[in-house]
Amino acid sequence: MAVTLGELSQISGTRLEGDADCEISAVNTLGLAKAGEISFLSNRHYAQQLPQTNASAVILSEDDFKNCPTNSLVSENPYLAYAKIANYLYPKVKLSDYIDENSIIGSDCKIDKSSYISTNVVIGNNVVIDAGVSIASGCVIEDNVIIGENTRLFANTTLCHSVVLGKNVTIHPGVVIGADGFGMAQENGQWLNIPQIGSVKIGDNVDVGANSSIDRGAIEDTIIASGVKIDNQVQIGHNVIVGEHTAIAGCSAIAGSTIVGKRCMIGGAVAISGHIQIVDDVIITGMSGVANSIKSPGVYSSGIPVTESKIWRRNIIRFKNLDAILKKIIMEMK
Repeated sequence: MAVTLGELSQISGTRLEGDADCEISAVNTLGLAKAGEISFLSNRHYAQQLPQTNASAVILSEDDFKNCPTNSLVSENPYLAYAKIANYLYPKVKLSDYIDENSIIGSDCKIDKSSYISTNVVIGNNVVIDAGVSIASGCVIEDNVIIGENTRLFANTTLCHSVVLGKNVTIHPGVVIGADGFGMAQENGQWLNIPQIGSVKIGDNVDVGANSSIDRGAIEDTIIASGVKIDNQVQIGHNVIVGEHTAIAGCSAIAGSTIVGKRCMIGGAVAISGHIQIVDDVIITGMSGVANSIKSPGVYSSGIPVTESKIWRRNIIRFKNLDAILKKIIMEMK
């Protein structure tokens, strides 16, 4: 759809500099945008592309406005303004009022008539599906699951028994929620599985990325609070609690019984040990390993950035010898 730049300025709360009647039908990058498209500049790495852009308009900051050759939407937070505009130009397709005849639905289910259930969906017994829910093909929903209003399940997702999803939740393809947590006891060198009798409860407005897994609790429930955003291929262990509006980037893993606070930002491939606590407003940079509780808000890192291999090997050897070197220095100082 095409909308005027004046409309987009109102939607995004930005200051318009240029032609309010300019029509915009799509978004694109600074380098590839053409007439009728809007772009944005929020990362300084792309600033050199601004003077040459062919976009009809650019969302940018006050500092970059002077270098813009076209219409501008000026914002203190260009990326947020872009997000609002992109959501307006590309609204979610709403599917409703359809249950495919090839789906299998168990007994005593309460399914709102406005829901959409695609082909080859399997739904167990005593399942509750509220208004506006969309379930794509190949999904499996086991007994006693509750799915809140306007939640969307993409293809081939699995909700194991007794899982609860809130309103406006988005579950991307291949997600498994409520599989058994990793609970075992050892006897004579062999492992005995412990029944995982808790469940998973997910709040409102949560996104779970493709092929991520959230394990059910061992006794109490695993809890993902409202507003949490989880990227692709994330593993969340049993009895983990993730606080409101925390974001977890791809390939991260949180071991069992850890509590993550509100508004945290966890970078890609972060590994967090079990049975620890992380307070609100913590940022953990990518590739970090978290073995102990974090008790104060702030930015934390532990991963070693990539460097030339021979230098990296020398640094690792020195790190291994650090304790002995320190003891030697202390002895020489006495």
